[in-house]
Amino acid sequence: MARKIIIDTDPGQDDAVAILLALASPEIEVLGITAVAGNVPLPLTAKNARIVCELAGRIDVPIFAGCDAPMTRPLVTAEHVHGKTGLDGIELPDPDMPLQDSHAVDFIVETLRHEPSGSVTLCPIGPLTNIAAAFQRAPDVVERVEEIVLMGGAYFEVGNITPAAEFNIYVDPEAAEIVFKSGAALTVKPLDVTHKALTTRPRVEAFRALGTPVGHAVAAWTDFFERFDMEKYGSPGAPLHDPTVIAYLLIPDLFSGRHINVEIETGSDLTRGMTVADWWRVTDRAPNATFMGDIDADGFFALLTERLARL
Repeated sequence: MARKIIIDTDPGQDDAVAILLALASPEIEVLGITAVAGNVPLPLTAKNARIVCELAGRIDVPIFAGCDAPMTRPLVTAEHVHGKTGLDGIELPDPDMPLQDSHAVDFIVETLRHEPSGSVTLCPIGPLTNIAAAFQRAPDVVERVEEIVLMGGAYFEVGNITPAAEFNIYVDPEAAEIVFKSGAALTVKPLDVTHKALTTRPRVEAFRALGTPVGHAVAAWTDFFERFDMEKYGSPGAPLHDPTVIAYLLIPDLFSGRHINVEIETGSDLTRGMTVADWWRVTDRAPNATFMGDIDADGFFALLTERLARL
């Protein structure tokens, strides 16, 4: 039976690839896509989610606009990485499919209440504002979540937006704290994993060689943000962060990690948004997350290329 998921996202080129991977995989049923402000402001993330679904030929997937700002802070965006649209790299037509009328947070709450308890996985691949808002509004839905598989945080790889913090957690650390303290089953894909999933030239050309609109778009997107990351990290390619969340649902054995305690720093100016992962279990704080540390990158890119070929 297909695994039911909600993708909560701020597309972003790598978010787009994650959405495409989910839509290409029959083992996954995407109940809906909820947009949040993050990489770019909410009007663009909600638009980009629809562009990606139309590219995949999946205008049946309902898309909802959510929170346009973090819970207590001004929005920080990442146009310096993703370009002014969030999907720079290729010109794609404006979407025809509509946004749904209801708010993303309402959709998350209603879906978790309506579907059988323990049957819906939340897949946040942007700031955690929508998820935290749903948990605050309706605490009864937390125990109905099957699992939260998210891209966010960093430990050994340190931060990518500040010296200590990864972007998704940094944008709304208060939301992240709510989610990490919620008691829901959490699986985390930090930079420790995603920085091992680099878009090398052969991997990008494998997307292009698919010869499809999806293959061309994914190659163009990775070409675009790769330039920024290669200069920043001195690496042979760019990390493909968000698709690791969907890959985990399909082939969990691609990843390895530890069930540990992870706390979110919200107070310090110096380390705000840091995911303080007790990797060596040096505290007596109770484990609350499976924090992944490694990935089979070749297996990941093989899966991605094989699935994208289906669209």
